[in-house]
Amino acid sequence: MSDTNYKTMKEKITIRPNKKGGYVRDLGTATYISTERKRREFGTHLTSIDIFKKFIFPEIKDILYKYTWVDLFCGEGNLILPILEAIPKDERVNFFKEHIFLFDIQKEMVEKSIENAKNYGIPYEIAKNNIQLRDTLQNYPDFKYFRYPPYHITNPPYLYLGYVVKNSERNLKYFSGPNEGYQDLYQIALINDLRHGLEKLIYIIPTNFLFGFSVSNKIRKDFLQFYDIKKAIIFERKIFEFTGTNVCICFFERKLQPSHRPIAFRALKINSKIVEKEYYLSPKNFYRAGGEFDEYVSYFKSPTPLKIKFYLTLDEVEKNKGQKIVRLLDANTFSNGYYKVNTYRVNEKLYTKLNNNPLFVRTLDTGSWNGRVGIYNVKEVFGVDGIVVTKEKYRTHPIQIFITPELSEEDLVLLKDYFNLMIEYFRDITDSEFLTTFKYSNSDYIRKYLGLSQTKKLLETFPVHLIPKEQKKILKILIEQKNIEGVKDILLSLNRNRKNQLTLF
Repeated sequence: MSDTNYKTMKEKITIRPNKKGGYVRDLGTATYISTERKRREFGTHLTSIDIFKKFIFPEIKDILYKYTWVDLFCGEGNLILPILEAIPKDERVNFFKEHIFLFDIQKEMVEKSIENAKNYGIPYEIAKNNIQLRDTLQNYPDFKYFRYPPYHITNPPYLYLGYVVKNSERNLKYFSGPNEGYQDLYQIALINDLRHGLEKLIYIIPTNFLFGFSVSNKIRKDFLQFYDIKKAIIFERKIFEFTGTNVCICFFERKLQPSHRPIAFRALKINSKIVEKEYYLSPKNFYRAGGEFDEYVSYFKSPTPLKIKFYLTLDEVEKNKGQKIVRLLDANTFSNGYYKVNTYRVNEKLYTKLNNNPLFVRTLDTGSWNGRVGIYNVKEVFGVDGIVVTKEKYRTHPIQIFITPELSEEDLVLLKDYFNLMIEYFRDITDSEFLTTFKYSNSDYIRKYLGLSQTKKLLETFPVHLIPKEQKKILKILIEQKNIEGVKDILLSLNRNRKNQLTLF
């Protein structure tokens, strides 16, 4: 059968045969745009029943009758209603009455949840009573009348404040008053549960809750003094259709008393493989996971570090015209796997500056083991004298590094090798979690992004310009042997000596 088209005033619907001999209905452009607009407006990402059955239900299956199962952002009900499959059919209606309450801000989602409840044998009127239309971010329900304590399982809305300010005026109200300073709608959902005293929570939320810097420091500091993380499942692969946001499932349990003690928990990390990992969150680092890198660069920063600057701009090249010929890679012209290279005539000052600063930072994994983030030599990799930015500065293209004071070629090699050794060391001990995930992949590792601030901080831990010649020889051997502890010992002794010298003056 050929596709049959039906036109209405608002949409075009296509009925087409599927592989199983039936037919599927494709919504037309108008309906898709309307759905997409609502999804972006409300920050909605619907959870599949499979996620619930595989990762959440095994954790609660033995306590179903002990709690009232609540979802304040229920969508289609996929995080609560499948519980009914484990309840005998003759008990489902009574169980639903006493143990399940769902809420959503969108009328169509409430209606879908009611229909899904009916599919489990729940009469319409009963389903309608326990599945309610409500803006729970602003109007939190009263759970005092519940016969059993509430257990909140939810996939709350994700909508970053920066997006809200530019595109979603209706959501700005959530970030005012006591919520000022929080950065995402899911954070407001968490803090609402804290304020209303809920004891047990299971949240599907962006992994920036665990690994983010300023975006999550406040919510972690405020929330985790009251809650422990008992377990987490961290996804580094796509699980939602319309967003590439990395998410995790966090199992929270309220502490008996507020506490600033560190939090330790085990997690499953899922990408192309499944890895079990122990996490230790310290309040000193805003309870941020993967914080070993930050602790290292803070503790080992030299009292008199190298001065680091990034980027060679076209403006600087134009201001330093002369007779010396240099070949510069144009960082803004990547096409078909290659960068364009142009020839410029520059003065002696810029020519010398380029010769004395041959290093660049690759901030983004290329997707192969030979192209991981790190510091490399411009001439060795690209066969040019430098990397120029001719348009906008982007942090994902190769970026030339300029170091003060000027370093010898031998010192530059030692600095480069130290940096790359430490990057790989921290990738190993944190499973690359101090880096930002750039793109999903089925390769052996997930592509990561290294921030320029991280690059600068790590370079500042290695004052190669101050290291005595004999210790440089030892460091070279230790770096070649990948002896991290030996390298640390020398850097600590250097820092102590330098601090003592500065104190004398």
